[in-house]
Amino acid sequence: MPAVVTMLRGVNVGGHNQIKMEDLRALCESLGLRDARTYIPSGNVVFRAKERDLAHLAERIGGAIQQRCGFLPGVVTRSASGLRAAMARNPFPTQAAQDPGRLLAIFLSAAPDPEALAKTLKINVGPEEIRFDHQELYIYYPKGQGQSKLTLPLVEKTLGTSGTGRNWNTVTKLLEMAERLEAA
Repeated sequence: MPAVVTMLRGVNVGGHNQIKMEDLRALCESLGLRDARTYIPSGNVVFRAKERDLAHLAERIGGAIQQRCGFLPGVVTRSASGLRAAMARNPFPTQAAQDPGRLLAIFLSAAPDPEALAKTLKINVGPEEIRFDHQELYIYYPKGQGQSKLTLPLVEKTLGTSGTGRNWNTVTKLLEMAERLEAA
């Protein structure tokens, strides 16, 4: 069974949408997903799945969370090979190597409208650099995200598509976990 990486949006942030990682692993196992492993409590889970339709899998996971926890988070899935390809397409390789904590990959739940994408790529609120490739936005925050005006809500509003962001350290770790699962 291939490995799948699932990233939840907006869980365990500021005391809202709480889900314990052991509960998330158990939920995945109850859906027939195998060898579920989580990484940091922001809703990252890697598992094996027979299902090939990742959009349907995301819906199943979201529905199960809503039923058990009372909220519906954004759920974005990528196969291990899809995550590997997203990393290979990274337009900021130097920043990824030298400053991975300031490089954010936003994994979109759907392909954006071309006009909305063009408008998003023109957002200029500071020194940040933003690029798009396939179904991911890549943003480099040279001064960090904390004080930046280029926020995920602004990007989503302009883009008209939801997604979830992970810094490059997390993306790298999730791929390592998925590759270990596939090799086992």
